[in-house]
Amino acid sequence: MRYILACTLYLMSFFVSYGQTPTEGSKTISSSDTSGPKKITRNILQDRKGDIWVAAFDGIFRYDGKAFTKITGKVSSARFFSVLEDSKGNYWFGSIGSGVYYYDGKSFQHFTTADGLLNNDVGSIYEDKKGNIWLGVFGGASRYDGKSFQNFIINGETMNEDRTGKTFSHRPPYEVNAMIEDKRGRLWLATRGNTFIYDGKTFTAVTRGSQPFKNVRTVIEDKKGNIWLGGADGLWRYDGSTFTNFTRKFVGYIMEDKKGNIWTSSERAHNQALALPKYDGKYYSNEAWALSRYDGKSLSGKKPTVTEIAHNPMCFGILEDDKGNIWFGALGGVYRYDGNTIKSFNSPGN
Repeated sequence: MRYILACTLYLMSFFVSYGQTPTEGSKTISSSDTSGPKKITRNILQDRKGDIWVAAFDGIFRYDGKAFTKITGKVSSARFFSVLEDSKGNYWFGSIGSGVYYYDGKSFQHFTTADGLLNNDVGSIYEDKKGNIWLGVFGGASRYDGKSFQNFIINGETMNEDRTGKTFSHRPPYEVNAMIEDKRGRLWLATRGNTFIYDGKTFTAVTRGSQPFKNVRTVIEDKKGNIWLGGADGLWRYDGSTFTNFTRKFVGYIMEDKKGNIWTSSERAHNQALALPKYDGKYYSNEAWALSRYDGKSLSGKKPTVTEIAHNPMCFGILEDDKGNIWFGALGGVYRYDGNTIKSFNSPGN
């Protein structure tokens, strides 16, 4: 039942466009120009200049510390899932149904299946150490070397390079949700099917015992070199030899902060006693997900300290900015937690 609930909630994120405010004590912050996104916010990053970039269902937004600017307003009405600043300072915006947009700060370049992209539903973007741009899509992944795309297709339990130029105009059953390159130079690809490791030649399915590690939505490598995986089977840490489980609740996103704490957007621990203040004097129903923090100093123990910071019908990407604030996306837009209160950026003039 827990698995069905988690999957149902995740699928809702593709179609639902209403907003709902997380539970916490705060006021909404106003912006002098444009408010932030009001719809589902999937991913957040901070660029080298300190600006915050947000990928949401109502566009790509940039926040300069004072106001939001909608970057894609005149370019596309697509729902955006992913955003990346590459090593050259250019930006990549992944959309659902409209491929990927490249932005150099002045002009846009649009890539779709017509240009060799494997599929136009781009859920994740990653740059490897060689400067290649990897795009996680339905059906597999596309690698862009600055000139052309090389595609890698998920075939059931396996994943292989495609040399035929095949693309998908429809949605195949599995997509690449997240990618990271570890300290050994191996690429980890989290998919709705198997999780794969790519060593530059061969894709190998990650197994736990004799079973493949399936339906992973997010993967990171922490400062110590541990790999963290989150998905339908919960939150797991892999130290190179052993898998350790921290929760079996559905986990949609993982982030490590500067202090070594692990943050997750995940299904709530409903049986946990909570003492959070109301947001604007109200409680909201259907708060099935939580932004949670796992205390880094207690992660070596069997029962680490976990704190649920905020609740929402669905939480998504998480970012720690250069001031130590935690940003996170949710159904109603983007929010910032300063350690005491949560501020919403979806309503101007408040």
